[in-house]
Amino acid sequence: MKKNEQPNTVVLKVSAEVEVPVEKAWELFNAPEHIVNWNAASPDWHSPRASNDLRTGGSFSYRMEARDGSVGFDFAGEYTEVEPMTSFTYRMEDGRTARVEFEPTELGTRVTTQFDAESSNPLEMQQAGWQAILNNFKTYAENQNR
Repeated sequence: MKKNEQPNTVVLKVSAEVEVPVEKAWELFNAPEHIVNWNAASPDWHSPRASNDLRTGGSFSYRMEARDGSVGFDFAGEYTEVEPMTSFTYRMEDGRTARVEFEPTELGTRVTTQFDAESSNPLEMQQAGWQAILNNFKTYAENQNR
């Protein structure tokens, strides 16, 4: 994995309150059989497959592609820190990092992701895309609980 060579990296943050307990949110967020059901920023994209070895030093890979098959990529990286039911940090293949936190709330769980922005796309677009994915997770998780 490449080290992040951007000294002035912008960190973006997205968050959603999900009306499920932390244990359920953790499971639905991290189990590959669930990831494939919510990991997309828009209805014309999907994740047909996912693998996840959620432990410090473990790796993950989520295939993300347009439903029409015209374009796709593997979103992959390595976990640098995992605190079960609380948080995890990972390094993406391009060296950027992200941290996901699960915080109990009165209604369920607040899931917050902070991530290093990349330099190819506008910050607003990146933030909107990551928020859309988190919103899809919220919808999926809350529908699993009904």
